[in-house]
Amino acid sequence: MRIYSAVAAACGVVALSALAVPAAHADEQYGDTYVTGVVVNNGDPVVVGTDARTVSVAVTATDPTGLSEINATLYHGAYAAQDSTVPAATDCAPTADATTTCTLTFDLTPGTAPAADALAGTWSVSAYAIGADGDAQFLENAATFALKRDSLLTVDATPEPVKWGKLLAVKGDVRNADWATGAFAAAGAGQSVELQFRPAGCSTWSTLKTASTAADGTVSTTVRAYLDGDYRWSYASTATTAAAVSPSDYVDVR
Repeated sequence: MRIYSAVAAACGVVALSALAVPAAHADEQYGDTYVTGVVVNNGDPVVVGTDARTVSVAVTATDPTGLSEINATLYHGAYAAQDSTVPAATDCAPTADATTTCTLTFDLTPGTAPAADALAGTWSVSAYAIGADGDAQFLENAATFALKRDSLLTVDATPEPVKWGKLLAVKGDVRNADWATGAFAAAGAGQSVELQFRPAGCSTWSTLKTASTAADGTVSTTVRAYLDGDYRWSYASTATTAAAVSPSDYVDVR
């Protein structure tokens, strides 16, 4: 087997879109109760696959006399024309504290809410708080967040082992969660996927090539093999699908 020195390469980091929280506005305002912040899933996109999952939403509110009730609802579409809603599955106890953060949970079930893939994308949160003295604030759009379909990738490099300098064919498959059917379906044509390589003995990955998926979600390319190491596919997130990487496939170069 040939032995070569590996050159360290910087690992790619997929940037996730952050939650956008607009300044509070008094859609309905009574007295000195205010909703001052709403954070969905710690600021990360909400990724839903084919199984149900629970999402947390932290709602911060203030009133000098304390808070008797805080609640929120997730919804898709314009507030006046919502096509899907998810109510909170938990409640928060009243508190005498002037400022408090209530963490609510929401149950998302593929096929029910969200019911179909068309509901992936931007969702909104309506929220309200009621003070111990009866003051209140209600916000139609207290925050927005990204709801994305989960992604799965595969990888297969051939031949194994491969002769030094010869072409190595690397294939893969990109699938996204289909909420209506409860299964993963082909990602479709034109999805960008990066082929990444990690030399044996190294911990970092470098991108070798970028390829696009075919209509059936498959992707393939060729590279010349000079080092032992692992190959994998990396799929960047879109507005409606989550980022993902495949398992790695180790190739021995002889």
